[in-house]
Amino acid sequence: QVQLVESGGGLVQPGGSLRLSCAASGSIFSINAMGWYRQAPGKERELVAVIIVGGSTNYADSVKGRFTISRDNAKNRVYLQMNSLKPEDTAVYYCNASPLFGPDYWGQGTQVTVSS
Repeated sequence: QVQLVESGGGLVQPGGSLRLSCAASGSIFSINAMGWYRQAPGKERELVAVIIVGGSTNYADSVKGRFTISRDNAKNRVYLQMNSLKPEDTAVYYCNASPLFGPDYWGQGTQVTVSS
């Protein structure tokens, strides 16, 4: 089992920045990739960014150049630095851990609201 706890969400003005943090605990050795997803009201959950064990990353087109995913293996944490935020980035952001085998793990989500 893997437990994920997100933090760092909040209210920010357009053009502002936020950094989300995801703390992982439990059977971390089983994790192959970690990522961030988001779900806006009335929309399906979508991938925002993912980082693989080897260090490679992938981003949704809508956030490329604005968001950066990173990890701190010593602290078992994954971060999402979000810059130049737009109102359309408003959503609940979920941390995801994907093992080589078995179902994914999810955090409880953290709300990000971009509004003036």
